[in-house]
Amino acid sequence: MISIIRATEKDYKPIANIGKISVEEAHRESCSAEDMKEFLETNYNDDAIIEELNEIKNIYHIINLNGTTVGFSKIILDVEHSNIPQKNVTKLDRIYLLKEFHDLKLGVELLKFNIELSKENNQAGMWLFTWVDNKRAVNFYIKTGFKIVGSHKFKVTDTHYNQHHQMYLSYRSEE
Repeated sequence: MISIIRATEKDYKPIANIGKISVEEAHRESCSAEDMKEFLETNYNDDAIIEELNEIKNIYHIINLNGTTVGFSKIILDVEHSNIPQKNVTKLDRIYLLKEFHDLKLGVELLKFNIELSKENNQAGMWLFTWVDNKRAVNFYIKTGFKIVGSHKFKVTDTHYNQHHQMYLSYRSEE
């Protein structure tokens, strides 16, 4: 049984854990082991996740399979970007699923859920950044209708940046 529910502060442990595992698996080739370790320790420690969960603008959801949390997402409504002319757009800031559950298409379910939530909040579309060499993620987003609209240098540490695609999904057929 699959359930997607709004995350609260009590969900910080599985979110931090899934984040560490998923980011390391997807991005380990993008930087040195030291840079990866620093990034994970900075961004996926318990305190950092608790702080993010308590930030009112952040909308976190967890996806459970048979009562076990196997992934999570984070969106932020109304985040404009210079590459996107539309107003009222959602930023998909994070969507992670443990690797052993990829074949169950739970990532698609979680993305669809967030798109519907975004639409319910009168958003015109959704955008995100993803590492250019994360072919699995890039292909996932392209298959779901996202288009590459720009690029961005993502700060991993003070001394390392990765090139990311900016991708956008318009909810309007004319765009």
